[in-house]
Amino acid sequence: LFYIAGQFLGGLAGVVLAASALQGWLGHPAVNYAATVPGPRGLGAAFLAEFVISFLLMFAVLVTSNTQPLARFTGLIAGGLVAAYIFLEAPLSGMSMNPARTLASAVPARLWTALWVYFTAPMFGMLSASEVYLRLKGAPAVHCAKLHHQNDKRCIFRCGYREAGPAPYHMVQGSANA
Repeated sequence: LFYIAGQFLGGLAGVVLAASALQGWLGHPAVNYAATVPGPRGLGAAFLAEFVISFLLMFAVLVTSNTQPLARFTGLIAGGLVAAYIFLEAPLSGMSMNPARTLASAVPARLWTALWVYFTAPMFGMLSASEVYLRLKGAPAVHCAKLHHQNDKRCIFRCGYREAGPAPYHMVQGSANA
């Protein structure tokens, strides 16, 4: 709950701070604080687009983070997908995938157009991707929620990487030098 509240409050604080700092210079009223609204194809297209990009992002994160040779590239793959979505999908729905980001921009703009789309479609898309992954791979294939294991930081999750196979690269390298 604190993490979720922090996301919403941090997003709102960032938009308000940026709007205050840029007002008069880049703060043109037509920008509407970068509020996310459906594109010209309407609500259905916006909902479907948000669902699909959220599904694909979550599925990619699950596949890469739970495949030991690919796990260290999860952040790069997720970042690449988000960059592609901004370019390809933004005209359809505004490209949100994040209710906190959408609400943070909507509050100062007082622009509530189809806000429900940006709260429901990403959630349903990501939950659907999780369910599809579990049905395809099974629960034992989910090793860990941490995106980066190639370091000396303790994993706070019930980490399945130790049971799944060989130790992460840093552990093998460290033991060879000992």
